[in-house]
Amino acid sequence: MDGLRRQPPRATGNGSPERPHANGHGRLVGTAFILSILASLALAVIYAGGGQPQLEGTFLAISFGALGAGIVLWARDLLIPEEITEEREPEPSSPGVRAAAKSALEMGERQLTRRTALSRLLIGALGALGLAALFPIRSLGPGPGRSLFHTQWSAGARLVDGEGRPVSVRDLEVGSVVTIFPEGFVGSPVSQALLIRVEPGSLQLPPERLAWAPDGFVAYSKICTHAGCPVGLYHASTHRLLCPCHQSTFDVLRGATPVFGPASRPLPQLPLEAGADGVLKARADFQEPVGPGFWERS
Repeated sequence: MDGLRRQPPRATGNGSPERPHANGHGRLVGTAFILSILASLALAVIYAGGGQPQLEGTFLAISFGALGAGIVLWARDLLIPEEITEEREPEPSSPGVRAAAKSALEMGERQLTRRTALSRLLIGALGALGLAALFPIRSLGPGPGRSLFHTQWSAGARLVDGEGRPVSVRDLEVGSVVTIFPEGFVGSPVSQALLIRVEPGSLQLPPERLAWAPDGFVAYSKICTHAGCPVGLYHASTHRLLCPCHQSTFDVLRGATPVFGPASRPLPQLPLEAGADGVLKARADFQEPVGPGFWERS
Protein backbone atom coordinates (compact mmCIF):
# COMPACT_ATOMS: atom_id res chain seq x y z
CA MET A 1 0.00 0.00 0.00
CA ASP A 2 2.94 2.35 0.69
CA GLY A 3 3.89 2.21 -2.99
CA LEU A 4 0.51 3.73 -3.93
CA ARG A 5 0.85 6.80 -1.72
CA ARG A 6 2.10 9.99 -3.31
CA GLN A 7 5.40 11.00 -1.82
CA PRO A 8 6.29 14.69 -1.30
CA PRO A 9 8.95 16.15 -3.60
CA ARG A 10 12.46 15.10 -2.58
CA ALA A 11 14.45 17.90 -0.96
CA THR A 12 17.90 18.84 -2.22
CA GLY A 13 20.79 19.71 -0.01
CA ASN A 14 19.62 23.29 0.50
CA GLY A 15 16.03 22.39 1.33
CA SER A 16 14.52 23.16 -2.12
CA PRO A 17 12.22 20.49 -3.53
CA GLU A 18 13.30 18.82 -6.70
CA ARG A 19 10.89 18.96 -9.69
CA PRO A 20 12.36 16.51 -12.22
CA HIS A 21 9.78 17.13 -14.99
CA ALA A 22 9.19 20.88 -14.58
CA ASN A 23 10.49 21.75 -18.03
CA GLY A 24 8.15 19.27 -19.72
CA HIS A 25 5.16 20.45 -17.70
CA GLY A 26 6.04 24.07 -18.46
CA ARG A 27 5.97 23.32 -22.17
CA LEU A 28 2.53 21.71 -21.80
CA VAL A 29 1.18 24.75 -19.97
CA GLY A 30 2.65 27.10 -22.55
CA THR A 31 1.21 25.03 -25.39
CA ALA A 32 -2.25 25.13 -23.79
CA PHE A 33 -2.13 28.92 -23.45
CA ILE A 34 -0.92 29.37 -27.04
CA LEU A 35 -3.73 27.11 -28.26
CA SER A 36 -6.23 29.23 -26.32
CA ILE A 37 -4.84 32.42 -27.89
CA LEU A 38 -5.07 30.99 -31.42
CA ALA A 39 -8.63 29.74 -30.87
CA SER A 40 -9.74 33.13 -29.51
CA LEU A 41 -8.21 34.95 -32.47
CA ALA A 42 -9.88 32.52 -34.88
CA LEU A 43 -13.20 33.15 -33.11
CA ALA A 44 -12.75 36.92 -33.52
CA VAL A 45 -11.93 36.56 -37.23
CA ILE A 46 -14.97 34.34 -37.89
CA TYR A 47 -17.31 36.67 -36.01
CA ALA A 48 -15.95 39.74 -37.81
CA GLY A 49 -16.43 37.98 -41.13
CA GLY A 50 -20.15 37.47 -40.63
CA GLY A 51 -20.20 34.57 -38.19
CA GLN A 52 -20.81 30.83 -38.41
CA PRO A 53 -22.48 29.37 -35.29
CA GLN A 54 -20.88 25.91 -35.45
CA LEU A 55 -17.34 27.22 -35.88
CA GLU A 56 -17.88 29.92 -33.27
CA GLY A 57 -18.98 27.31 -30.74
CA THR A 58 -16.05 25.05 -31.59
CA PHE A 59 -13.38 27.73 -31.21
CA LEU A 60 -15.01 29.12 -28.06
CA ALA A 61 -14.92 25.62 -26.51
CA ILE A 62 -11.26 25.19 -27.53
CA SER A 63 -10.33 28.59 -26.13
CA PHE A 64 -11.98 28.02 -22.75
CA GLY A 65 -10.87 24.38 -22.57
CA ALA A 66 -7.22 25.11 -23.35
CA LEU A 67 -7.17 28.05 -20.95
CA GLY A 68 -8.64 25.93 -18.15
CA ALA A 69 -6.31 23.02 -18.89
CA GLY A 70 -3.28 25.30 -18.79
CA ILE A 71 -4.27 26.76 -15.42
CA VAL A 72 -4.94 23.29 -13.97
CA LEU A 73 -1.61 21.92 -15.21
CA TRP A 74 0.22 24.94 -13.85
CA ALA A 75 -1.36 24.54 -10.42
CA ARG A 76 -0.84 20.78 -10.33
CA ASP A 77 2.64 20.37 -11.75
CA LEU A 78 4.52 23.65 -11.36
CA LEU A 79 3.42 24.98 -7.99
CA ILE A 80 4.92 23.44 -4.86
CA PRO A 81 2.13 22.54 -2.40
CA GLU A 82 4.46 21.32 0.37
CA GLU A 83 6.52 23.54 2.65
CA ILE A 84 9.88 21.87 3.41
CA THR A 85 12.36 23.16 5.98
CA GLU A 86 15.74 21.93 7.11
CA GLU A 87 17.61 22.47 10.33
CA ARG A 88 20.44 24.95 10.02
CA GLU A 89 23.87 23.67 10.94
CA PRO A 90 25.87 25.81 13.34
CA GLU A 91 29.11 25.33 11.39
CA PRO A 92 29.88 27.06 8.06
CA SER A 93 28.56 25.24 5.06
CA SER A 94 30.84 22.76 3.43
CA PRO A 95 32.02 23.33 -0.17
CA GLY A 96 29.59 20.65 -1.34
CA VAL A 97 26.62 22.35 0.29
CA ARG A 98 27.66 25.73 -1.14
CA ALA A 99 27.94 24.19 -4.60
CA ALA A 100 24.47 22.63 -4.24
CA ALA A 101 23.04 25.98 -3.12
CA LYS A 102 24.58 27.73 -6.14
CA SER A 103 23.13 25.11 -8.46
CA ALA A 104 19.69 25.47 -6.84
CA LEU A 105 19.87 29.24 -7.21
CA GLU A 106 20.62 28.95 -10.89
CA MET A 107 17.73 26.50 -11.27
CA GLY A 108 15.47 28.91 -9.43
CA GLU A 109 16.43 31.68 -11.84
CA ARG A 110 15.52 29.43 -14.76
CA GLN A 111 12.18 28.60 -13.09
CA LEU A 112 11.50 32.30 -12.52
CA THR A 113 12.18 33.00 -16.19
CA ARG A 114 9.84 30.17 -17.20
CA ARG A 115 7.10 31.39 -14.86
CA THR A 116 7.42 34.91 -16.27
CA ALA A 117 6.98 33.55 -19.77
CA LEU A 118 3.98 31.46 -18.72
CA SER A 119 2.45 34.47 -16.95
CA ARG A 120 2.75 36.48 -20.15
CA LEU A 121 1.13 33.67 -22.11
CA LEU A 122 -1.70 33.52 -19.57
CA ILE A 123 -2.26 37.27 -19.88
CA GLY A 124 -2.18 36.90 -23.66
CA ALA A 125 -4.76 34.11 -23.57
CA LEU A 126 -7.10 36.16 -21.38
CA GLY A 127 -6.59 39.23 -23.58
CA ALA A 128 -7.33 37.32 -26.78
CA LEU A 129 -10.48 35.87 -25.23
CA GLY A 130 -11.55 39.36 -24.16
CA LEU A 131 -10.93 40.62 -27.69
CA ALA A 132 -13.17 37.90 -29.11
CA ALA A 133 -15.86 38.84 -26.56
CA LEU A 134 -15.91 42.44 -27.80
CA PHE A 135 -17.52 41.44 -31.10
CA PRO A 136 -20.77 40.04 -29.58
CA ILE A 137 -20.93 43.04 -27.24
CA ARG A 138 -20.47 45.40 -30.21
CA SER A 139 -23.26 43.65 -32.11
CA LEU A 140 -25.74 44.78 -29.45
CA GLY A 141 -25.66 48.16 -31.16
CA PRO A 142 -25.77 51.66 -29.66
CA GLY A 143 -27.62 52.41 -26.45
CA PRO A 144 -31.24 53.50 -26.89
CA GLY A 145 -30.78 56.70 -24.90
CA ARG A 146 -34.14 58.48 -24.50
CA SER A 147 -35.61 57.05 -27.70
CA LEU A 148 -37.83 54.62 -25.77
CA PHE A 149 -39.61 57.55 -24.11
CA HIS A 150 -40.86 59.10 -27.37
CA THR A 151 -42.68 58.16 -30.58
CA GLN A 152 -43.27 60.04 -33.85
CA TRP A 153 -46.48 61.60 -32.54
CA SER A 154 -46.30 65.36 -32.00
CA ALA A 155 -48.63 68.29 -31.60
CA GLY A 156 -50.62 68.85 -34.80
CA ALA A 157 -49.72 65.48 -36.39
CA ARG A 158 -52.73 64.26 -38.39
CA LEU A 159 -54.10 60.78 -37.83
CA VAL A 160 -53.84 58.54 -40.90
CA ASP A 161 -54.81 54.92 -41.48
CA GLY A 162 -52.61 52.15 -42.85
CA GLU A 163 -53.04 53.51 -46.38
CA GLY A 164 -51.93 57.01 -45.37
CA ARG A 165 -55.44 58.52 -45.61
CA PRO A 166 -56.34 61.16 -43.02
CA VAL A 167 -58.96 60.03 -40.51
CA SER A 168 -61.95 62.32 -40.04
CA VAL A 169 -64.66 62.37 -37.38
CA ARG A 170 -67.06 61.32 -40.15
CA ASP A 171 -65.18 58.10 -40.93
CA LEU A 172 -66.01 56.04 -37.83
CA GLU A 173 -69.32 54.97 -36.38
CA VAL A 174 -69.80 54.21 -32.69
CA GLY A 175 -68.22 50.81 -31.99
CA SER A 176 -65.72 51.10 -34.84
CA VAL A 177 -61.94 50.80 -34.50
CA VAL A 178 -59.03 51.54 -36.85
CA THR A 179 -55.23 51.35 -36.58
CA ILE A 180 -53.70 54.81 -36.94
CA PHE A 181 -50.25 56.35 -37.42
CA PRO A 182 -48.90 59.89 -37.44
CA GLU A 183 -48.91 61.35 -40.94
CA GLY A 184 -45.60 60.59 -42.65
CA PHE A 185 -44.84 57.61 -40.42
CA VAL A 186 -47.20 54.90 -41.66
CA GLY A 187 -46.02 51.52 -40.37
CA SER A 188 -44.03 52.91 -37.45
CA PRO A 189 -44.00 50.07 -34.89
CA VAL A 190 -43.70 52.34 -31.83
CA SER A 191 -46.26 54.92 -33.00
CA GLN A 192 -49.10 52.59 -33.99
CA ALA A 193 -52.31 53.21 -32.06
CA LEU A 194 -55.93 52.14 -32.02
CA LEU A 195 -58.62 54.76 -32.61
CA ILE A 196 -61.97 53.73 -31.15
CA ARG A 197 -65.28 55.56 -31.16
CA VAL A 198 -67.60 55.10 -28.21
CA GLU A 199 -70.57 57.01 -26.83
CA PRO A 200 -69.10 60.26 -25.45
CA GLY A 201 -70.97 59.98 -22.15
CA SER A 202 -69.74 56.44 -21.51
CA LEU A 203 -66.07 57.32 -20.99
CA GLN A 204 -64.91 57.15 -17.37
CA LEU A 205 -61.68 59.09 -17.64
CA PRO A 206 -60.04 61.68 -15.39
CA PRO A 207 -61.28 65.19 -16.27
CA GLU A 208 -58.02 66.21 -17.95
CA ARG A 209 -58.14 63.13 -20.17
CA LEU A 210 -61.75 63.55 -21.21
CA ALA A 211 -60.59 66.51 -23.29
CA TRP A 212 -58.28 64.08 -25.14
CA ALA A 213 -61.29 62.18 -26.53
CA PRO A 214 -63.42 64.61 -28.60
CA ASP A 215 -66.89 63.31 -29.52
CA GLY A 216 -66.08 59.87 -28.08
CA PHE A 217 -62.96 59.33 -30.23
CA VAL A 218 -60.33 57.78 -27.95
CA ALA A 219 -56.92 56.47 -28.99
CA TYR A 220 -54.58 54.08 -27.16
CA SER A 221 -51.17 52.68 -27.99
CA LYS A 222 -51.46 49.37 -29.83
CA ILE A 223 -48.38 47.92 -28.10
CA CYS A 224 -49.25 45.70 -25.15
CA THR A 225 -47.64 46.79 -21.89
CA HIS A 226 -46.89 43.18 -20.99
CA ALA A 227 -44.65 41.80 -23.76
CA GLY A 228 -45.05 44.25 -26.64
CA CYS A 229 -47.47 42.26 -28.78
CA PRO A 230 -49.98 44.19 -30.94
CA VAL A 231 -53.34 44.62 -29.22
CA GLY A 232 -55.69 44.11 -32.15
CA LEU A 233 -58.97 42.61 -30.93
CA TYR A 234 -61.81 44.90 -29.84
CA HIS A 235 -65.07 43.67 -28.32
CA ALA A 236 -67.48 46.51 -28.96
CA SER A 237 -70.20 45.05 -26.72
CA THR A 238 -67.92 44.98 -23.65
CA HIS A 239 -65.68 47.89 -24.69
CA ARG A 240 -62.55 45.81 -24.12
CA LEU A 241 -59.30 45.38 -26.03
CA LEU A 242 -57.68 41.95 -26.08
CA CYS A 243 -54.03 41.08 -26.69
CA PRO A 244 -53.93 37.72 -28.52
CA CYS A 245 -50.48 36.74 -27.21
CA HIS A 246 -51.20 36.29 -23.50
CA GLN A 247 -54.85 37.37 -23.28
CA SER A 248 -54.25 40.64 -21.47
CA THR A 249 -57.55 42.54 -21.54
CA PHE A 250 -57.99 46.33 -21.24
CA ASP A 251 -61.10 48.37 -20.42
CA VAL A 252 -61.45 51.08 -23.10
CA LEU A 253 -63.94 53.17 -21.12
CA ARG A 254 -61.68 53.41 -18.07
CA GLY A 255 -58.46 54.48 -19.73
CA ALA A 256 -57.45 51.03 -21.07
CA THR A 257 -56.92 49.77 -17.53
CA PRO A 258 -55.98 46.04 -17.49
CA VAL A 259 -58.79 43.86 -16.14
CA PHE A 260 -57.40 40.42 -17.03
CA GLY A 261 -54.12 38.77 -17.92
CA PRO A 262 -50.47 39.50 -17.08
CA ALA A 263 -50.36 43.16 -18.14
CA SER A 264 -50.01 45.40 -15.10
CA ARG A 265 -50.16 48.88 -16.69
CA PRO A 266 -52.81 50.61 -18.83
CA LEU A 267 -52.22 51.28 -22.50
CA PRO A 268 -50.97 54.88 -22.90
CA GLN A 269 -53.64 57.25 -24.21
CA LEU A 270 -52.91 59.56 -27.16
CA PRO A 271 -54.25 63.12 -26.70
CA LEU A 272 -56.58 64.01 -29.63
CA GLU A 273 -58.34 67.03 -31.05
CA ALA A 274 -60.53 67.61 -34.08
CA GLY A 275 -59.53 70.23 -36.64
CA ALA A 276 -61.91 72.69 -38.31
CA ASP A 277 -62.16 70.34 -41.29
CA GLY A 278 -63.05 67.40 -39.03
CA VAL A 279 -59.69 65.66 -39.44
CA LEU A 280 -58.39 64.27 -36.14
CA LYS A 281 -54.99 65.41 -34.91
CA ALA A 282 -52.70 64.64 -32.00
CA ARG A 283 -52.38 67.25 -29.28
CA ALA A 284 -48.97 65.85 -28.27
CA ASP A 285 -47.02 62.62 -28.00
CA PHE A 286 -48.05 59.91 -25.53
CA GLN A 287 -47.56 61.19 -22.00
CA GLU A 288 -45.71 58.02 -20.95
CA PRO A 289 -43.48 55.44 -22.68
CA VAL A 290 -45.33 52.88 -24.76
CA GLY A 291 -44.83 49.13 -24.61
CA PRO A 292 -43.39 46.89 -21.89
CA GLY A 293 -41.48 48.23 -18.91
CA PHE A 294 -37.71 48.72 -19.10
CA TRP A 295 -34.89 49.61 -16.71
CA GLU A 296 -34.93 53.41 -16.95
CA ARG A 297 -38.72 53.68 -16.80
CA SER A 298 -39.98 55.16 -13.56
